[in-house]
Amino acid sequence: MPLATTGELVTRAAETRSAVAAFNIITLEHVEAVIAGAEATGAPVVLQVSENAVKFRYGRLLPLARAAVAAAERADVPVALHLDHVQSDDLLRQACDAGFSSVMYDAARLSYAENLATTRAAADWAHGQGLWIEAELGQVGGKDGRPPLDAHAPGARTDPDQARDFVAGTEVDALAVAVGSVHAMTTRTAALDHGLLGRLSAALTVPLVLHGSSGVPDDGLVAAVAGGIAKVNVGTALNAAMTGAIRDFLAAHPEAVDSRKYLSVGREAMAREVSRIIGVLGHRQRASSS
Repeated sequence: MPLATTGELVTRAAETRSAVAAFNIITLEHVEAVIAGAEATGAPVVLQVSENAVKFRYGRLLPLARAAVAAAERADVPVALHLDHVQSDDLLRQACDAGFSSVMYDAARLSYAENLATTRAAADWAHGQGLWIEAELGQVGGKDGRPPLDAHAPGARTDPDQARDFVAGTEVDALAVAVGSVHAMTTRTAALDHGLLGRLSAALTVPLVLHGSSGVPDDGLVAAVAGGIAKVNVGTALNAAMTGAIRDFLAAHPEAVDSRKYLSVGREAMAREVSRIIGVLGHRQRASSS
């Protein structure tokens, strides 16, 4: 089916108090696994390409993006493409021609004033191109191997009043909020501040996004969706599933050299994890209703 747009999927999720799952992709196996896992549940899904993934692919966005578009157009469920954690304005401006309907512009590392100004400029450009744009306020730590901020450090959590002003000043379409999750966690021990999430949901009219969701236990994800999260980003959980399955396969088959043998095992493991996470989120959007 034709590509869906991130904006329509997230807006529908917010209206039904559910959340659309957004999975970061690195290889073609990631793309195929995410779509297979979504098809198994009948739910729409977002494929995300991060700036770090682009760097891994020799700085070239189009090869992975075009593969994702081709796979998405053949999917039995709605699939959207999202460009994630973009800091480079040059990469931002490649989004439209590569098939993306949305972008997350990441200036959270800057001071509040700089974040607001650069994000507003990015939003003005994105909206002029018909792109839906997400931003981040507060810092969801753990990117690029950096340790997370202490929970009480200035800027570590998103302030509701500041968030209201930030959304008004930037005119972004969605906001990633820092409520206790951390990027790249391999243990599911993150404790979300659901009270803060409730205050953010009450203060804002745009959909809220949870980054670093791989480290959040299932009950925490369920509560986050009930508390107003409409888009749940997942990356590390897929990589852990793939790596673990391949590691086990190679340990059991040390003679193996055909990469299709172990990559297929890794792809199947990721697809199962995609289905499991979508099931946890209790998605109410189904392909038949799109």
